[in-house]
Formats: sequence, structure tokens, C-alpha cells
Amino acid sequence: MNGKQLFEVIMLRGFALVLGGFSVLPVMAAGATKPDFGPNVAVFDPGMSSAVIQQKIDAVYGVQRHNEFGPERNALLFLPGTYHVDVPVGFYTQVLGLGASPDEVSIAGNLHVDASLKSNNATTTFWRGAEGVAVTPAGGTMQWAVSQAVPFRRMHVRGSIVLHQNDGWASGGWMSDDLVDGNVGAGPQQQWISRNSEWGSWTGSNWNMVFVGVPTMPVGEWPAPPYTKVARTPVIREKPFLQVDGVGNYSVRVPSLRRDAVGITWRGGVTPGRSIAIENFYIAHAGVDTAAGMNKQLARGKNLLFMPGVYELSEPIRVSRPDTVVLGLGFATLRPVTGKAALVTADVDGIVLAGLLLDAGLDKSPVLLQVGPIGSTASHRDNPVSLHDIFFRVGGAGPGSAGVNLEVNSNDVVIDHTWIWRADHGAGVGWATNPSANGLVVNGQNVTAYGLFVEHQQEFQVLWNGEGGRTYFYQSEIPYDPPTQASFTSAAGTDGWAAYKVADAVKSHEAWGLGIYSVFTHPDIKLSRAIEVPTRPGIHFHHMITVCLGKNGGIRNVINKAGGATEIDPRVTPKVAEFPVE
Repeated sequence: MNGKQLFEVIMLRGFALVLGGFSVLPVMAAGATKPDFGPNVAVFDPGMSSAVIQQKIDAVYGVQRHNEFGPERNALLFLPGTYHVDVPVGFYTQVLGLGASPDEVSIAGNLHVDASLKSNNATTTFWRGAEGVAVTPAGGTMQWAVSQAVPFRRMHVRGSIVLHQNDGWASGGWMSDDLVDGNVGAGPQQQWISRNSEWGSWTGSNWNMVFVGVPTMPVGEWPAPPYTKVARTPVIREKPFLQVDGVGNYSVRVPSLRRDAVGITWRGGVTPGRSIAIENFYIAHAGVDTAAGMNKQLARGKNLLFMPGVYELSEPIRVSRPDTVVLGLGFATLRPVTGKAALVTADVDGIVLAGLLLDAGLDKSPVLLQVGPIGSTASHRDNPVSLHDIFFRVGGAGPGSAGVNLEVNSNDVVIDHTWIWRADHGAGVGWATNPSANGLVVNGQNVTAYGLFVEHQQEFQVLWNGEGGRTYFYQSEIPYDPPTQASFTSAAGTDGWAAYKVADAVKSHEAWGLGIYSVFTHPDIKLSRAIEVPTRPGIHFHHMITVCLGKNGGIRNVINKAGGATEIDPRVTPKVAEFPVE
């Protein structure tokens, strides 16, 4: 390679190299301008002093460390290069590397999540994430002590990682498109899904650990240890990500659709896909942009990039153009304030929704996110709608109300990590204060879900009406707070509402790795069955467990009339390997 070729490679790759004692850094080309990301986004470059970068990181963490229900939102963006800093990740904080590959952004020091409660308890360590960074952890092991709604994507850990803090409790979690050179130590993590990730080894298990498209599966078979292994990921598009090239041009990379996928996308250096120039996005700012204004931009053909903040919406965001990308940074939060949906889509190909928290308002929204109108019929097999890191909350930050959180009417939709949470703690929490009937209702055909976390809804957590559905990993706590059995009864002779319900008319459905838990706060509350499905040849469920975590009530059966009851003392955690029972 001659000098000219080497220079071109450096500029194209967009990260710092040292040649003959000189540092070659990304250069802003004439006409290339930095987008207006607003005050809640910090952009770091390797030419800044470590002390200045650290000061900004520490200031954000000082606010977000214990800010479970606060309004602040932050994104920390790292341009390609090497950084010697310590990055603790607090609530509503997203750490993003801006390279085409994670290896273009290197943090030598620490990037970590610490337990948010005392005694190393990480069971409320929610709403934070890291993407697109290579980490060389001090001491060789990175700590990622997390629970729900914490994406860990396109990361390279140049060492090992633990998913807990000093063996304290944690209730996670999610990994996808990650490379860990050493060991992943799950420890006491209650449950976990790893999709299309690679590592040297995996150790640890608890109740429900699911591996999909992982080339090096951990040793052992369900139920001891409780490993559910699926060799290939049938259909997936990785989450879009913000990137910058060697001359300072920003774009959003939309990964290509993959079928029967194994392992990471970026081993060759770049994730296959298409890039959309930042000029083709409307950049929205909380407190400035209205739903009406953003809808005008979408109608003009723009994609939508939400900056960190809380957006109060008087009407839904309406996405109707095929292949539109709607991407949020820093847990951008959409809150409907007039009893309408937060976001609705048309029944068209290739829409991508990613990186958003939908927070129910005080006036009841019949649905928070509707994918396709009711009665959608078009096939989207070759270019499905996909949802990535879309999270829902009813209550917690204040009273809220919803009928259905996520309603999927379009066919072939891919759900790639969601936590649909009716709050069990925080402000505005009570059986009548934060009502929410259903977490997920699927009416479309051939819908696929990876990493489906749905909790505390007052009726069916999941109601699946469409044919050909597939779920890879399910975690659910049924509601804590039914005041009486009469208020928690789905039909005559049936106590409670199943956490996962496949409608009686459905002929084809399959699910892998399901964990369902009860924590009733009132005495004598029972759930007849955690999973309720029709019994016919096209219905198959693999690897299910139920656990009673509290001192009251319990679950009588795992799936239909199979599995038996949970018990507290001594603890009995019923398991069903296959249904129909073989």
C-alpha cells in the first residue's frame, strides 16, 4: 500500500492513527457541518483532553445516577479514536460510538453500570445503554449490572464482562451483535437473552437464559442449567445507528435484513446495509418541536431523529412512507397528553422505529404505539417493519393510563427488544391510578419477537391473535396489586389473566424460553395458568418456568393444565420442557 492509499484508508475508516509521531484525526470537509444535536448531547473527540471529557461524563452521571423517574435525558457520543476515561452509565443515558465499526471507538479504562440499589441490588437498574464501542476494561473485566430496558449492542469487550455487581441480584437483560473476547459471567442474573453475539465462554445461569444465533453456545442443557439454545436467528435487521465518516459527514446506518443469521454483523469491519445522510433527517428537540410540526416533516419525506428529552404530544406521530427511519437518542420519551396514541404507522414496507420510550399520559390512550391500522393485510416478508429498543411505561413518573401499549396489525413485523411496563413502584402507582389492560396485542401474521419483556398489566400481558407468531425469550411479572380475586378474573372458573395468551382460534404459534413470576401484595390471589394456548398440532412451546417471588398467592399451572403449582416454602419452581407434553 503506497502513502496515498494509506491516507485514503485512514480517512475512510475515520479513526485516529499515529504515523511517524503525528496523529491523523477525522477532518471536517468543506461544507460538512456538525448537526444541531442540542444541549442534551455531548460529542467527544480524541483531541480533547481526558480531564475535560471526564468532567462532562461525571456531571451527567451526577444527575442520572439515582434519577429513576426524572425528566433529564442524555446521550454521550464518541467520535472515532481512543479515550482514556471512566464512563459510568446512569439512568436515561446512552453511550454511542460513532464509528462504522465498534473497533473505531476505543475506551481504555472503564465503561460500566453499577447497581442502583443498596446491597449490590440491580433489579431497578433500568433505561440506559451502550452501543458501538470497544472497551478495554481496567483489571480485565467490565461490570454491566443491569435489569430491563438496557440495550447492549454492537459492543466489543476486550476482556471479560459480568452481568451483576458482586453477586447481587439483577433482572436483565439484553445483548446483541456483541463480541466479548473473554468470559461472560451471568452470575445471579434472573434471566437473559443473547442474540447474534460471540464470546470466549459463558458461565452462570438462574431461571431463563436464551441464546439465539450464537456460534459458541454455553455448555449444558435445559433445565439444569436453564439454557434455551436456538442455532440461527430466522429473520433480523439490526438496530440503525448514527455514524460519522473520516471527513465529518454524519449519517444513519440501516443494517440489511438477515435470515438464518449466526454471529455478529461487523466482523468484516462494516455492517452491511444502507446509509442515510443526516440531511435526510429532521432533528427534533424536546420543548421546541410539536407533533404537528414533526408530522409535516415526515410528510415531506424526511426521516426523524429525536434528541434526548421528553416530548409532550397533542397528536400521534404518523409514519406513512415506506422505509422511513424514526430513531431516538438518549431514551427520547414520547408522552401523549390528549388521550391519543404516541405513534402510529401505515401498513407499508420497511419502517424502522428505534430507541424510544413511550410514557402514558394522564388521559387514557386506547393504544400507545400502533403498527399498521386494524385490518392490515399486506405482506412485508421481504422488507418488514422492525422495532428496536422500543420501551413502554404506564405510571412511575406520575399517573398514566393506557388500554393497549403496543398493537401490531401489520404482517411480518420484527420486534427486537421491548420492555412493556406498568409501574409497580414510583409516583402514580395503584390498581386504579395507573390502569393498563394489555402490554402487547398481535393481530398481524408471521410476527417475530426477540427479547419480549412485559410486566404488571391488568389483563393479558400478551394477547396473540395472529397466525405464525414466534417469540424468542419472554419475561413477565404478573401484576403485584390486584386488590381482590374478583378484580383479577378473566372468565368463570379462571383466576387471573394469563401472562401469555394465544387466542383460541390460532392454529400456528411457537415460543422458546419463557419465565413468568408472581409477586402478589394482597393475600389469597391466584393465577390459574401462566400461559394459555389452544392445544393443536401447530402450537409449540419450549422451556417454561414459573416462580412465586412473594409471600402471597401463586400460580397453579405453567401452561394450560401442565406443570403444577409454584410453592414458596420450600420453594418450588415448576418447569415444563415441551408443550404439548411429549
